[in-house]
Amino acid sequence: MSFKFRDRTQAGRFLADKLEGRAGDPRTVVLALPRGGVPVAYEVAKRLSAPLDIFLVRKLGVPGQEELAMGAIASGDVCFLNEDIIDALSISPETLEEIITQEKMELRRRETAYRSQPAFPLRGRVVILVDDGLATGATMRAAVEAVREQQPAGAIVAVPVAARDTYEQFHTVVDEIICVQTPKDFHGVGQWYEDFEQTTDEEVRDLLARAADFRQPAPAAAGSSYFDI
Repeated sequence: MSFKFRDRTQAGRFLADKLEGRAGDPRTVVLALPRGGVPVAYEVAKRLSAPLDIFLVRKLGVPGQEELAMGAIASGDVCFLNEDIIDALSISPETLEEIITQEKMELRRRETAYRSQPAFPLRGRVVILVDDGLATGATMRAAVEAVREQQPAGAIVAVPVAARDTYEQFHTVVDEIICVQTPKDFHGVGQWYEDFEQTTDEEVRDLLARAADFRQPAPAAAGSSYFDI
């Protein structure tokens, strides 16, 4: 039965329950998609005693319907475009390029605002990518593509709620997708939260600072894979 989460913290605790079997694996790194994914990922990392870091991705919102993603960009000049949406809404190349330029600027701003230390190396790690939900999945797809380039041992997507079609699609994108619920009547991620206020830059920095006490990862074994568990 579908239900609403009280807030992102509660959603993170529900999600952590689903991932508890991974506690104690020194290869695990939890990566949050800012900003909304950070409070969720904090609860997961805390339960798993795993390091928490951010992975910067920006959704490319349709003009006038910004919650609808026509693509996304990620660190490392990764760009994922949903050609079906772009074609269906007749988004011009000029408009698309303008939005990409704007979002690249915001990506750089967040890199400066949030990161006080180098990113965790992901090669040989089991990476758990966390957000507060999946609608079209464009933002998460860009994140997965960017993470794959760093040769992790495995990539897991973990979210509290997702559209059913998107959830099914991700089974072919990552090694595993973990989700608390996939409601039938899904119109947007915020629909499944009682409190869906925007997470602030200050909250992101505070949670990352608090997560610094979590156990640091041991060196990943050379040639290890997700299935060597």
